[in-house]
Amino acid sequence: MARMLHSLPQQRRGPSESGGHRWLWLRDLILGGGFLLLLCALLVLAASRWAAPLTPLVALSLSPLALPLYAGYSLLRMLLAYGLALLFTLLYGHVAATNRQAERVLIPLLDLLQSIPILSFLPAVVLALVVAFPHSNIGLELASILLIFTSQAWNMTFSFYHSVLTLPRDLIDVCRLLRLRPWQRFLKLELAASVIGLVWNSMMSWAGGWFFLMASEQFSLGERSFRLPGLGSYLQLAADRGDAQALALGLLTLVGMIVLLDVCLWRPLVAWVERFKVEEQAETAPPRSLVLDLLRGSPTVRWLWKHLGQPLGEGLAWLLNRLQPQPEDRSACLSAVEQARRDQLLHWTRRGVGVLFLGLLVLLALWIGWQGGLLLMQVPPVTWGRLVLAAGATWLRTLSALAIGTLWTVPVGVAIGLSPRWSRRLQPLVQIVASIPATALFPALLALLVALPGSLSLAAILLMLLGTQWYVLFNVIAGAMAIPRDLLEAAALFGVTGWRRWRTLILPALFPFLVTGLLTASGGAWNASIVSELVQFHGQTLHTFGLGAEIAAAAGAGNYPVLLAGTLLMAAVVVLFNRLVWRRLYQLAERRYRLA
Repeated sequence: MARMLHSLPQQRRGPSESGGHRWLWLRDLILGGGFLLLLCALLVLAASRWAAPLTPLVALSLSPLALPLYAGYSLLRMLLAYGLALLFTLLYGHVAATNRQAERVLIPLLDLLQSIPILSFLPAVVLALVVAFPHSNIGLELASILLIFTSQAWNMTFSFYHSVLTLPRDLIDVCRLLRLRPWQRFLKLELAASVIGLVWNSMMSWAGGWFFLMASEQFSLGERSFRLPGLGSYLQLAADRGDAQALALGLLTLVGMIVLLDVCLWRPLVAWVERFKVEEQAETAPPRSLVLDLLRGSPTVRWLWKHLGQPLGEGLAWLLNRLQPQPEDRSACLSAVEQARRDQLLHWTRRGVGVLFLGLLVLLALWIGWQGGLLLMQVPPVTWGRLVLAAGATWLRTLSALAIGTLWTVPVGVAIGLSPRWSRRLQPLVQIVASIPATALFPALLALLVALPGSLSLAAILLMLLGTQWYVLFNVIAGAMAIPRDLLEAAALFGVTGWRRWRTLILPALFPFLVTGLLTASGGAWNASIVSELVQFHGQTLHTFGLGAEIAAAAGAGNYPVLLAGTLLMAAVVVLFNRLVWRRLYQLAERRYRLA
């Protein structure tokens, strides 16, 4: 952008142009200053809250005047959790996709991590952080952030990993011919090729964070209860008390935050990532964003980019080039013998570090296994049998939710992704609907559903569907948007329409994205079973037979042996299904359905 500005002919500004330029600076000062003022105020309030003495159970107010502060607290937790999730995604996904030896460990570990329900993280995470910070609220706040992180990171990581794994071979060969350093290949190829899917999965991660916000801000561990001030705990308290007015105000506040984030963040990103589509012809009607247009036309942004962004970028590039020199740069200064000696020393150093790290992991695993075995020995065989049957019931509900979600998300996602007009109209609506936590609506839906055949079992499927169908939809939209316009025009030129177009172009192009969506939706459905099979509202507890209900009941009662047994059983089922089904579909996508 800066090069384009410098290439423009320098003309003398007239009076009207000078006045317009001053107005642009004034506009930037008002908007930017107001944003920074609100951000600083929120950070100061949050810092005072974090540094305050430990208060496990905060007294909440259902007054509408408290909603802006609670919404700010929740938004800050979501931002910090998303920052951690994005950093985890880029590091973990890059290593897993580019190192085959590491992939054998990291991907099964990722399967295991996404299969562990959020309530199973609660006891260890909360108690450990409270012990680490006994005199302040930092431990509770970090616990809430980490729990939100677990609902955001996995689908983003799978999306980035699979995008890097299915890179076109000709682009990889070009990077080798150009002798790009690893950091240059990461930025110019891997990140650029995966950014469309990453943006849409980021929106899904935010929706998943809102879904589990109530569980991460208010929870019970045995006889101890924890509650943080935030929008999620406000909605939970309003639902528990049956205060319809407070619940409606909380939902309206949540919808307002979602709309604001869509206008100021997600819609500009969706419009910006169009530049990374792999095609020779530009989009005839690309997505537009008023905020992105304002940023592109802002003199403040141009000035900051010229005097701050470019120098920092050049300095960082110089540092990375020093850390990752070209092979010929090193060999020019060293003899062949010295180079071989250094390479051998580096090889053995890496192997030693790897062996040491592996040894520490083995020791940690043995200690965890010993402690876990002591707990599992307390679970009687009858309870194991009940947990296995409960896992079967939850598995059937999970398959039902995935099937129902796929039936409608694939055609709707393709329609939104392939049509810029429908994308502009429906993308904000989809983001809003996906971000409204179904757990907040569940008390109202439950009164209607309990009267139908199947009672809470049917309601549990509906809640799992409301929490997981968006994983599939957002991945399908990203896959449809990533289809090169040249292929679509070629299909139209050769008269490939109807089902033949779907079979030969759309479905093969969507297949990698669809597999990612179904995999993350499957893990999300198992996690959603925790809050869908056991529901508390109006002082009553309703539950249906399932593994999620067993885990939720064990966590609430502080029954750690049953909690561990249920968690391990759920993790085993999810990992086994991932290994037998999703992993093979990933290999099929890499082998047959990559754009090469």
